Amino acid sequence: QVQLVESGGGLVQSGGSLRLSCVASGFNLDAYAIAWFRQVPGKEREGVGCLTSSDQNAYYADSAEGRFTVSRDSLKNTAFLQMDSLKPDDTADYFCAVPRGAGDMFSLCELSESEYTYWGQGTRVTVSS
Repeated sequence: QVQLVESGGGLVQSGGSLRLSCVASGFNLDAYAIAWFRQVPGKEREGVGCLTSSDQNAYYADSAEGRFTVSRDSLKNTAFLQMDSLKPDDTADYFCAVPRGAGDMFSLCELSESEYTYWGQGTRVTVSS
C-alpha cells in the first residue's frame, strides 16, 4: 500500500527555518519524482517545488526560489522540504506527492497538482510576524 506521511510542521517566527519530512512506505521513493504543495484553507493548492526522479533537476515556484530546497534520503525512503527565511505568507498546510509511475518526470518535473497521484495528509506550517 502506497503511503506518504508528512511531519515537521509547526509554529516558527518570520525569518526562521523548518524542515518538513515525507516518509514513504509501500514503494521505493528513490525511483519517483517528488513534489511539495501547499494550501491555505479556502484557496487553491499551489506547487512549491519538485525534484525529478533522476535527482538531477529541481524546480521551484517563484515564491519559493532561493528559500526552499527539495531533497531526498534514499536510505530512509524519505523526502524533505527545507524552508529558510520563512515569511507569514508561507503559512499553509504542506503536502508531499508523487506521480503514478516510477521513472515518470525523469528530467523535468511539474508543479501541477493534476500530475501527481499519491498524496500525504499534510502538515501545518504557521509563520508568525
